[in-house]
Order: sequence, then structure tokens, then C-alpha cells
Amino acid sequence: MMAQNEVVVVGIDVAKDKVDACIRSLSQRQTFPSTAEGQRALIRWLRKHKVGKAVMEASGGYERDWAKALRDARIEVRIVDPKRVRSFAQSAGRLAKNDAIDAEMIAWFAETFDEARGQAYDAAREELVQIVNARQALLEQQTQMQNRCEHTVPIPVRKMHERLLKAIALEVTKLEAVIAALTKASPHFAETAEIIESVPGLGKITSAGLIAAMPELGQVSNEAISALLGVAPYDDDSGKRQGERQIKGGRRKVRNLFYMACMGAATRHNPVLKTFYRRLIAKGKKPKVALVACMRKLIVILNIMITRREKWDASRHAVG
Repeated sequence: MMAQNEVVVVGIDVAKDKVDACIRSLSQRQTFPSTAEGQRALIRWLRKHKVGKAVMEASGGYERDWAKALRDARIEVRIVDPKRVRSFAQSAGRLAKNDAIDAEMIAWFAETFDEARGQAYDAAREELVQIVNARQALLEQQTQMQNRCEHTVPIPVRKMHERLLKAIALEVTKLEAVIAALTKASPHFAETAEIIESVPGLGKITSAGLIAAMPELGQVSNEAISALLGVAPYDDDSGKRQGERQIKGGRRKVRNLFYMACMGAATRHNPVLKTFYRRLIAKGKKPKVALVACMRKLIVILNIMITRREKWDASRHAVG
């Protein structure tokens, strides 16, 4: 039985050609095709049942059109991390390792965690996310092609690779200009970028990536921001065995971007991080382990800086 003023929540499981929707509190289920008419039918169904909030998982981009249609219809939308829904379902004993997550499970998760801890929709941030990700995808293509060029290939193939590499480099430059313009166009983004870029070793692309993919910076605890990035250490112990602490989860794309920035900061550009990195290496830590520790330290420092709206101060942020 629902409380009188409780918001009705729908869980939506998004696939390529359809969505399954479940209003768990009302025991209502329905499937809608991924068409314009399907979207209109879903909206009519949700209005009929007075749904105030729709929750769906991030599903490779298929969720974006559905989310836009619902927001245009003045229905609140939250997009949540599938890993959180799966962990919730497994902890509740409702999901085995390889079982699919369904709309009912998403609805139950949303009801249990109320707002489902998703960020409110921000069109400017969504655009920035997609452009930053597009640039990252081009760089991955560039790396793959450069690796192929290291092998002996016929001259026509080598020349084709060279032409493609030039084209990719040009497109990367164009996207970087767009990223800079988008960041500058938003006063909040511009102010946050100025704070991030005050850190030696962090440039415009890193700041844009963090602004786009880590909107929680400055709003959550240091432990939470480390977990969101995917650099929080977890124990790997079982019985008497004590394994190495591992990192897991988090946001892979922005973590990869931040890793590359931290590598430069810890080895060349940032004296504070450089000292910390060298100290870890001297203690016998592997370079990759030391770099992850630097990432964790730096994301915490950034979280504090953005909370306080203050720029980098080497004396204040010296790592002990």
C-alpha cells in the first residue's frame, strides 16, 4: 500500500528494439517498441498511472532517446549504474551471477534508494560527456593504428595508415576545440575547470573529462569520490589468506583519462605528486600500484579543492 504523497516510480529495462516497464508498487508491467509511437504509448501509460519518476540503467546509449522523450513529457528520469542494481539484487537474494536484470528489479532498487543517487539531468554536461568520449575513442583508434604501423606492411597499406592517422589527428584537434568552447560557455564549468587546471599536470581535456563524467566532485565524501572513479582499494582476503588490495568498479573511461594525466603529473609536472610517487617506489611499490595511489590522492585533493572553491596550493596540498 502506497503512502498518499509517495511518488510513483517505474523501472525501465532498455534493450535495442524495446523497453520493458514495471510499476512495482501497482503491479503493472508493459512492453513498448523502440519507435516514436512506442515512446508516446509509454508516456500515455505512465500518465495513466500517475508515475512521477522513471529509473533506467545506463545501457550503451540506447537509454538516451527514451530519457529525452520522458523528460520532454515532464517526467523525472534517473539513469543509474547497472553494477549498483546488480549488487542490490544479489544482496537481496533475487539474482544469480548470470541472470538478467529486469524492470521490476530496477524499480525495486529505485524505491529502496529513493532518488537512486543519479545526477539530475544536465543537457550541457550530457553533450560534453559524448564529445569527450568521442575524442577518447579516436585516440584509442589512433593507438591501434600506430601499433599496426610498427609491423612490416606493403607500402600502399602503410600510406593508407598514414592518411588515416592524419585524419584522426585533425578530428581530435577539432573535438578539443569544441570541448574548450563548451567548457567556457558554462560559468559553472569554467569556474570548476579553472580550479582543476590550477593543479600542475592537469590540462583542459582532463578538466573537461572530470567535469563531464564526475559531476559529484565537491559534493560527496572523499571515500565516495574514490569509489566513483574506481580507485578505492578493496580487501582480497579469505580465511587466513591475505591478498593484495584491489581496485574495482568505477567509471572506466574517465579513470583511463585521469590515469594518463596522473602519470605525467607524478613523473614530471607536479612536484608534490612526484615526491609522493617516488616515496612509494622507494618502498618497493610497483609503478602501476604507485600511480593508482597517486590517482586516489589527487582525486581526493580535487574533491576538497572544489568543495572549498579554492585553487591549488602546494604548501596546503603537500602529501604526507
